[in-house]
Formats: sequence, structure tokens, C-alpha cells
Amino acid sequence: MDFGYFANVSNPGLVKPYGQILSEVRELAVTIEDAGWDSIWFTEHHFGHEGFEVCPNAIMLCTDIAARTSRIRLGQAANIVTFWNPLRFVEDIAVLDHMSNGRVEVGIGRGVYGREASNLNKDADLKDQAKNFRLFAETVELMKKAWTQDFISHQGEFFTYSEPGLIWSHPDSPKSETFMNMETNEIEKISILPKPLQKPHPQLWQVVDSTSSIEWAAKNDINVIMWIPTVKTLKKRFEIYRDARSEKLGREVPLGEGISLVRDMFCAESMEDAQRLGGDGILKYLKWICHWRGLGNHLDPGEELPDTQGKLDALTYEWLHPRNMLFGTPEYIVEKIKELQSELNLQSLMLWSHFPDVPHETAMRSIKLFNEEVLPHFKSGTVTLAN
Repeated sequence: MDFGYFANVSNPGLVKPYGQILSEVRELAVTIEDAGWDSIWFTEHHFGHEGFEVCPNAIMLCTDIAARTSRIRLGQAANIVTFWNPLRFVEDIAVLDHMSNGRVEVGIGRGVYGREASNLNKDADLKDQAKNFRLFAETVELMKKAWTQDFISHQGEFFTYSEPGLIWSHPDSPKSETFMNMETNEIEKISILPKPLQKPHPQLWQVVDSTSSIEWAAKNDINVIMWIPTVKTLKKRFEIYRDARSEKLGREVPLGEGISLVRDMFCAESMEDAQRLGGDGILKYLKWICHWRGLGNHLDPGEELPDTQGKLDALTYEWLHPRNMLFGTPEYIVEKIKELQSELNLQSLMLWSHFPDVPHETAMRSIKLFNEEVLPHFKSGTVTLAN
């Protein structure tokens, strides 16, 4: 099984200098690489003055970590590509792929928060889900074209390349019908440099929830990342991806192939310590995110939420823990990961321990205990670290 760390960088109240945040991320990355983890993943969020997510550019953090590591893969969960000029995005990813010697995994998403889209790209406004999706799909189409074709032309709803009417004439740029109209000197195609080191391009991963998104990703050669649901609910989603992917490829795709699951994890000497040290932090974050998402994603198939006065009143540690949390002793976490393998044939697991208000040193103790007493059950040759 592959293990990745979901580095959703948090700084509630903005109490830490950003330089300290970066130092902690660097320590985390080196620690997990030394222990045998496979990847680290950063998020993209903007305008978060509350401090729940404080990384506006996952590619830049990946670049920093690339310079400090040699093996661990570098992912984004996810780049909100509906906010990007797609050609600028593919250039940045390609440069990072070369800088890291081909260690990039490209996570993509459509966005979550309205204040981001409305201020970065009004075409991505989530109030118009259909338009947001069309923008996302066209962006992904352009990304693949730019990475795999020497020269591209594109005419779509949101983007046109090359810009019509652009005349190009320079003695050091020989004329060629490959990219221009030889009679008018108008540029008709453009070339993106560099191309990625990985061929045809780094693996794409889409953050998904809905059936339509799962099926779309499978049919477009994109792996998927899931987060919250219970094992029973995930089983259905894994099957949807497997079936759509099998149809696309014309072969029987095993359950779990092409899927990564994010789980909130806190490893401690006792079940009580796990709750005491990490419980308030994960609840604080989930109350933030579930204000928009609601609690439906936490339910088993056919289950209904309890009738409460407020929509998040059921969001307690006791209600959450058996559903989707890897909080507890090493033995408990080993058992729960083995359940994910048994029920879902899970092949890729991302874990997160740096919850809001959990001190960095406390989260690192959780990770180091996981490295010593959990990871060796699933990965041979992992490094046992001293306390």
C-alpha cells in the first residue's frame, strides 16, 4: 500500500509567522520521506483570513519540498484549475516535474468556497454548477493538449488559442505552416515549453464526491481522491469508479485501482490520548468545512441524520469516530487500515494529523508513533525512528 501525507496547512487566528509554517512543513516532509512514506500533498485555498487553510499555491510548496527531498512524490490535493489560466498552469507543472526529476502527481478540483471563485474567476462561480463543470472540463482538455502536442490550437467556450489576429514576424523566428498562416503571418497555433519530464504527462488525480464526477474522471483517464465517507458508502463509490474505468479501458479493473482515500489520523498510546490530543482539532476543522458540505457525506447508505435543532449538532467525536476516523492506538489504526484493504482493496491512503490548534510537535509525535508501530505492518523496509 502507498502512504501519502495530506498536508492541509492550517494556522487558525494566523498566530504563527508564515516562516514558521514553512519550517514545520519542511520538517514534516523530511521526516515522512525518511520513514518510507510515498508522497506528500498540499492544498490550494485563498483569502482564508480565519486561518483554516493557508496555502494559496500548492505548486510552490511542492517546489520547496522538491529541493529538500530526493524520493517522495509531490502532489496537490488539489489545484483548483478553474481559477488558473490553463497554459500557465501546465507550464508551472512541467517545470516542477523537471525540477523534481519526475516526482509530480497533479491533483485537480473545481473549487469549494464561493468567495474564492467570485474573486479569482467569475466563470467558476459555484452557484452555476453546470458552467463551473464546463470550465473545468475544457481546462482539463487544454492541459492534456498542451502537455502532449508540439503546437496546439483551441476554440472553446472559455478559451481560444492562439488569440485571433496576432501577427508574428521576426527574422530569428522562421516562418512555418506548422504554427502560422504563411500568407498573413497570423499565428494559428502556440507551443508550450517545457513539456513534462513524465510522459505523456504526470498522473492526474481529481477530488470527487458525486457519482457524475467519479464517472467523468474514470472515463477521462483520471485517478480520484475521496475523503469523508464511511466504508459502506465508499464501497459503492469505489464500484462506480471501477465499472466506469473498466468500460473505458475495455478490461476488468480491480476494485481500488486508481483511487486514493484521505483519512484523518491521530496515533497515540491510548484511545483516550488520541481523543484528548487531536479530537478538538479535527472537530474544529469539520465544523468549518461541514458548514457548507453538511453531514450527509458521513452517513452509511440509507442512514438518516438524527433530528437536531442545528444542522451540525450531531457532529461530535463519539458520532464521528467509528465512521471515518483513524484516531487511537497503533493496534486500532492497523486494524482499521486492514479493514479498508479488506473491504475496498485500498491501494493508496493519505493521512492527516496537523489539525487546527493541534501543536506541530503534538502532530509530529503522532506521525512518529505511526512510523514506528503502524507503517511496518504495511510497508517492508520502512525506517524505525527513535522517539
